Amino acid sequence: MIKTYVAPFFLTMFLLASCSGNSKKEEKQNASMKETFLNNVKTVKSELSNQAQELILAGKVECDPDKVVNIVPLVNGIVDRTYFSLGDKVQKGQNLLDMRSTELSALHSEKTSLETEEKIAQRELKTAQNLYDDGMLSEKELLEAKGKLTQAQAALNKTRNNMSVYGVNNGNGSFSVKAPMSGYVVSKNASSGSTVSDGSDPLFTIADLSTVWVVANIYAGNLQFVCEGIDVEITSLSYPEEVFYGKINSISQVFDPEEKVLKARIVMYNKELKLKPEMSVVVRLKDESRNKCISIPSDALIFDDNRYFVIVEKPAGKFISKEVVLQGHNNKTSYIGFGLNEGENIVVKNQLLIYSGLKGL
Repeated sequence: MIKTYVAPFFLTMFLLASCSGNSKKEEKQNASMKETFLNNVKTVKSELSNQAQELILAGKVECDPDKVVNIVPLVNGIVDRTYFSLGDKVQKGQNLLDMRSTELSALHSEKTSLETEEKIAQRELKTAQNLYDDGMLSEKELLEAKGKLTQAQAALNKTRNNMSVYGVNNGNGSFSVKAPMSGYVVSKNASSGSTVSDGSDPLFTIADLSTVWVVANIYAGNLQFVCEGIDVEITSLSYPEEVFYGKINSISQVFDPEEKVLKARIVMYNKELKLKPEMSVVVRLKDESRNKCISIPSDALIFDDNRYFVIVEKPAGKFISKEVVLQGHNNKTSYIGFGLNEGENIVVKNQLLIYSGLKGL
């Protein structure tokens, strides 16, 4: 709805002259005040644009599964000592824990026995080679000596490989489990004196946090507005003034049976390690509609009597108020369903003063 009257500026804002005042001095003062005020009035043109709405999704930071290693117990034993705590940084090859195990002790004894057998087989082969060179031993007997050494070496290598999987022998009845990669301890279930068994929970979980996942929840009502590749902004209470930028890399095709949501995955580079596993975040993305409508700055709106108005300048120095119908908001932009045309000069500064003058307040 358009107001039916048009008000020159000096009639609406600066009626300072007296009822009988028509002197040149008063006219000059009014003109000066009018010019000063008009210089402080700011306008922008209404635009025709695609309506954009902001969707807000709840999310959580998770470790990148491709950069996580779980250290699980492969034998039964007792933990002697642990060297790292939850959250500590670990370098590849450092000792995570020492443990004792009868199974590992048996493997150590087996390895010692096989090393002895290997040495005996090597001496026998050397003797057989000398006798063969002197013509005192057949080729078959020489090949049998070589085969015996090969079998002893194969058995020894197998035992060594098995032991390398379980840990490194310290030579005092204990074995050390070393970190297979560099990263941070994100889970720990071992302590000095604790008993572990094959198949129990991981003793340590190490994660490389240089890359993390942000997993966002998508409800069924928002699914039509979310797609792979869309840009997102991520914020957290831990860093209220900082925004992290990314894009949705993939969307699950199956609803989570408990939360009744689809999971969207956003892969984030985390060089400064600000994004921590299990940290709650807010994921914002813009839904851009194909429908075009008039957009104006939200600051230009005037709310009065449960209705919205804007001040339009036309012609220069004269103003009218127009009632408008809102279609939506996005951040600092408002979208108008009815009441405005493209290209109109909308007042965004001092519009309240002009509106009050137009109403005769």
